[in-house]
Amino acid sequence: MIVVAQPDDGLQIKDMTYRTGMFSEEEVQCVADIWQQHLQFGPAASGYSFYVDRVDDKVNGFVCVGPRGLTDRVYDLYWIVVDPDVHRKGIGRQLLERAEQAVRDLNGRILVIETSGTEKYAGTRAFYIGVGYLHEATLRDLYSDGDDLCIFTKRILPVKDRL
Repeated sequence: MIVVAQPDDGLQIKDMTYRTGMFSEEEVQCVADIWQQHLQFGPAASGYSFYVDRVDDKVNGFVCVGPRGLTDRVYDLYWIVVDPDVHRKGIGRQLLERAEQAVRDLNGRILVIETSGTEKYAGTRAFYIGVGYLHEATLRDLYSDGDDLCIFTKRILPVKDRL
């Protein structure tokens, strides 16, 4: 079940981010840092909202979204991670749908996702396209030589505009 993350979820969030093998130590530490900001200041002040897929006491995945500065109702998807033990069971799609709903609830217009252009992330990019995101741009060698930044977007229509 996808729910708002609770303070006790932090260790599992950091651990699963590490265990995916997808992220550097610096990236894992980034997740831990924004989690701490979320706990210390709350979603509104920190700009980070976390949702988790939880079964009993086990966190199977998480997503983090927040407003994009200096924009009109645009949000960033900062992180989406699924525990490697439960990959390919639809959890990533459910987490992404929850993030979209959070943006919709806040009258957001667009959700932006940035990810790596390396082969390691080919499945991730295919996932975003498969769930309706547009590959808007690629910034060559942005992360490092040979590691492009790929930008995906999806228009999120507020409920009142969808009727």
